[in-house]
Order: sequence, then structure tokens, then C-alpha cells
Amino acid sequence: MKTYQPLNCDLHDYLEIACLYGYTLDIELTNGQRLTARAITTRTAPTREEFLDVETAGGRQGIRLDQLLAITPQDGSARFGRVVLTSG
Repeated sequence: MKTYQPLNCDLHDYLEIACLYGYTLDIELTNGQRLTARAITTRTAPTREEFLDVETAGGRQGIRLDQLLAITPQDGSARFGRVVLTSG
């Protein structure tokens, strides 16, 4: 996996909001994969890589933030729409 590239702080706020409200997200990854998952929390690993922890039908998993292309809340009352996080 490539060297970790931190996410812009302004964009990180969208992830924090998604976790705070427990939004279900349509998540687009930089490798072209998509998944639907509920945002749980963000965390920093000892290696200083940051992750979004989500709950999917298959269980809890962490997604490295620089692997996120875009997120779109599926909740009708969400405080934001689709947000592009990286250029892929």
C-alpha cells in the first residue's frame, strides 16, 4: 500500500459529522469499490495513519482515510450531500 497521505482538515470534519450522527454512507473508494456502511468513529493508528471505522452487514471494519474517494449520506436529514475526499 502507498505511503499514507493525510486528509485535508476541512474534509475530515464531514467524517466527524457522519460519525456523530451515525449516518449510513455510500462510500466510494479510490480503487473503484463501493460499500454501504454506518459511520462509527475516526481513529489514528500508532503509525499515524487515520481510519474511518464503519459497520457493514459483514461487521466492523476500518478504512484508511486516503482510500476514500467520496462519501454520500443515505439519511434524508443529513447535514451534507456527496463529499469528494480525494482525487483518487
